[in-house]
Amino acid sequence: MAENFISRGFVSKRRVDDAAHKERIPPGQYETRDFPVLSAGPTPQTQLDRWTFSINGEIAEGLKLTWNEFLQLPSESITVDIHCVTKWTKLDTKWKGVAVETLLEKIDLEGNAEIKHLIAYAKGGYTTNIPLTDVLNKNAWVVYEYDGKPLTPEHGGPARLLVPHLYFWKSAKWIESFKLVKEDRPGFWESAGYHNYGDPWKEQRYAGD
Repeated sequence: MAENFISRGFVSKRRVDDAAHKERIPPGQYETRDFPVLSAGPTPQTQLDRWTFSINGEIAEGLKLTWNEFLQLPSESITVDIHCVTKWTKLDTKWKGVAVETLLEKIDLEGNAEIKHLIAYAKGGYTTNIPLTDVLNKNAWVVYEYDGKPLTPEHGGPARLLVPHLYFWKSAKWIESFKLVKEDRPGFWESAGYHNYGDPWKEQRYAGD
C-alpha cells in the first residue's frame, strides 16, 4: 500500500549537521532514526500458508510462487537509504529479500523486448508503476526481513517491494504480483497527481516537478 499518511505517534525529526550524512540526504528531506508507519488504508494480516506471489502480463507464460517456494530462492542482505515523499529519509536500513531480477529469471522474457514496464500490485488494490530497467541490476528486491527480523505487517509484511533509489511509495507494501507490460500505466498515487517516476534527488514528488 502507499507510503503517504503518517500514523499517530510519529514525532521524531532530527536535522543532520554531519557533512558525510548530509550528502546522502536528497534535497528537501530530513533524517529520522524512527521508521514511520505510513499507510492509506487498513493493515492487512496475511497467513503465510495463503500467501502467493505471481508474475503475469503481456508474456507467454507467467509464474506463481507459494511462501515456501519464494523462500527457497537465492536471497540477499541489503543496506540502503530510503526516502519518503513526505520528506523523511532513513539511512542504513537493513533488509533481506530476493532481487527482482532473480524473480524475472524464472520466466521467459526472450522475444519480449517490447516489455518496458512493471506494474506492482499489492493487497488491497494498490498499484505503482516502474520502468523495467529500474528493477534490474540489483536495484530492487522483494524483501521479507527488516533489521534481522521478519517484516511486520505495518511495514508491508510478510513481503514488500523495495526500490530504494525512488521515493518510497514505489516500494509497495504487501506485494502480491508483478504485471509486465509494453505500455506504461500510472499506478494509484501516480494517477492521483504524484510524479510518474519519483526520483528523490530531483524532488519529483508531484506531476510537473
